[in-house]
Amino acid sequence: MRTFRRRTRPLPRWIDDPAALSPLIAAPPERLALDTEFVRERTYWPQLALVQIATGDADDGGADDGILLVDPLVPGMPEALAQVLADPRSLKLMHSAGEDLIAFRHACGALPAPLFDTQIAAALCGVGAGLGYQRLMAELLGVEVDKGETRSDWLRRPLSPSQLHYAADDVRHLDAAWRLLRDRLDTAGRLPWLEEDCARMLANAADDTPERWPHLGMRSAQFLDRDGQIRLLRLLRWREARARSSDRPRSWLLDNELAQALARTPPRDLGALQRLFDGQPKAPKKLAAEVFDALTTPLPDEDALPPARGDDRDRNAYKRLQQAVAARSAELGLPDGVLASRRWIEALQDGEDWPGALAGWRRTELEPVLAPLLGSPPTPIGNG
Repeated sequence: MRTFRRRTRPLPRWIDDPAALSPLIAAPPERLALDTEFVRERTYWPQLALVQIATGDADDGGADDGILLVDPLVPGMPEALAQVLADPRSLKLMHSAGEDLIAFRHACGALPAPLFDTQIAAALCGVGAGLGYQRLMAELLGVEVDKGETRSDWLRRPLSPSQLHYAADDVRHLDAAWRLLRDRLDTAGRLPWLEEDCARMLANAADDTPERWPHLGMRSAQFLDRDGQIRLLRLLRWREARARSSDRPRSWLLDNELAQALARTPPRDLGALQRLFDGQPKAPKKLAAEVFDALTTPLPDEDALPPARGDDRDRNAYKRLQQAVAARSAELGLPDGVLASRRWIEALQDGEDWPGALAGWRRTELEPVLAPLLGSPPTPIGNG
């Protein structure tokens, strides 16, 4: 593997003036490699702390020419970045972009589109599912990327030379990785799959609507009766709205364990809830009135609540679906979980009509083999 000795390299170009992005805005390149550093330990929304941009193929043995480290904390910089992100003339290359997209949307009000996510591309090529940047660069390019600054404080200024070089490396090799992955996808006829998955990722990031039924994401909710699940739903929706408005982590307001305990055994009045909170170090003592109000106030749609389910599904039927998905994945050379996750298989078993990521190309690949097991004929797809 090639390794880079950072101490002999010049520092990457630091951008702390929005005007410095003007040439990039006026004449965008065909491709931009992007990454971010953000902090989220004490907030609900990710705090964008640094944006790395590679304007060309920087994988030349260690030089930082063409790599920009942009300070988004500078007034006017988020607006300048928004123009770069939203320009459709540049293909944006990123790796595992999910949380970066939320950081961009919140800080800049824009998303990097069109997008080529190298983690998704690697999965669709059969290289591996969920590969981190470090491992993927080693697999594809034989390059060793140091991750020694992963837990750095990216909001401090000035950043250290070690932080700057680490940040630059996160975009240095994306263009070279794109070339290899694009060619493999093109040869396999799977570029449309990648485009569809990246477009869905962008659409999900643009949709700021909170999860309607957050209780379904808590495995322990299955052990509550229906009234208990309704109370849990009320608490989780309150928590989500309060976390967003106060920009505080959900768990700082009400952790899952306490929410479930209140849903299972609700206090008879506000005084009982306050006494309960006073005896628990992590309880939101100052928010007792809000919590009690949320717990006891009906929601307009709670009668439509879908129950959280455990192992009451037909296990043999699920196993047949899982085996069919695994067999088709093997035929396509896809890693486990890429074609359909357990959650999506369960959704199909529960009667949902090809939800979420199972629409599009996944449905085309899976419906012929799963429809007989689901007891319904395949639906013609296309213009007919």
